[in-house]
Order: sequence, then structure tokens, then C-alpha cells
Amino acid sequence: MILPITVYGDPVLRKVTANIDLSYQGLPELIENMFETMYNAEGVGLAAPQIGLLIRLFVVDLSPLGKDEPSLVGFRRVFINAKIIERNGDEELMEEGCLSIPGIHEEVFRKNHIRIQYLDPEGTAHNEVFTGYTARVLQHEYDHLDGIMFTDHCSPLKKRLLKRKLTDISKGITTATYRIKIPKI
Repeated sequence: MILPITVYGDPVLRKVTANIDLSYQGLPELIENMFETMYNAEGVGLAAPQIGLLIRLFVVDLSPLGKDEPSLVGFRRVFINAKIIERNGDEELMEEGCLSIPGIHEEVFRKNHIRIQYLDPEGTAHNEVFTGYTARVLQHEYDHLDGIMFTDHCSPLKKRLLKRKLTDISKGITTATYRIKIPKI
């Protein structure tokens, strides 16, 4: 089922999420709904707060980017109770966008090397290192679990320049091509 994506201005996007256990009600269906919602919006990642849930869960599928980067083909993962335990390497500047901030893309610095611990849907614990674009996407989605948006990483000047556009999004003034949930302000 395709769910509406919560957009900028909704308080749920600014809250820290809670860990869940694998007995979380409807978890398998929720995961599939998140993937379906993400694909419908042509995204490569989606975190639970983006569909209004304050739980530590995000999904990623980098396969669509496999034409440019063959190592990404088949990279489809579910991250439950993720915790980034290490960020290092060079800071790289790259443009990012977000399904919760439709129509806005800005350059953001992020470390190019992370170590992340998480559970998969079968309950297997993982402790993995990711680099490059994969590390960037995982940091972006992970930020959502802590109430951080990619625009928070922009310079103060850029934030001031974006203020009007972000206010418009919070009022539902956007060109999103997918279902959104407008904040009740």
C-alpha cells in the first residue's frame, strides 16, 4: 500500500525515534509498504518518520543507480534500530534531495566512510562499513531517525534563502508527484 509522505513542517520529522523489536505489530507489511511508497515517489530511501512513525526503521534500494555505479545493483536493505558508530574519511560535497522536502536539492557535506550497526527483518545483527554514495544515503536516512533534515546541514545563509520555499512546502504549496501529508499547523 502506498502511504502519504509527511512533508517539511510536520513535528514528527523533528523528533527522535524509538527502537523497536521484531514483534512490532505489522512489521513485515510496514516494510513492504515503505518500499512501495518509496518506489512510487522515485526515491532511494525512506525512513519511518517520513510516513509519520516514530520508530528506528528505514529502507534503502540503490539499485536504480546501478547504471552509473554497478556496485549498487541489488543493494536493497532494511535497517532496524540502526546506530552509526563511526563516521570518518573525507567530507564530500554532493547534492541531496528528500521526499519530505519535494523540489529542493542542495549541496551537503558528509563523511564518505561510516560503520553502522543494525538488525535486518530476520533479526540478524549487522555491523558493516559503507563508503561513498552508499554511506551518504545511509547517513541521510539515519538523520531522519534523530529528527534531522538534510537542510540542517546547509550554511546559515543557504537556510535563510530556503526559508520561503520550506514554508510553502509546509503549507502544501509544492509540485510533489506523489501523495503527501501536509502538516496541521
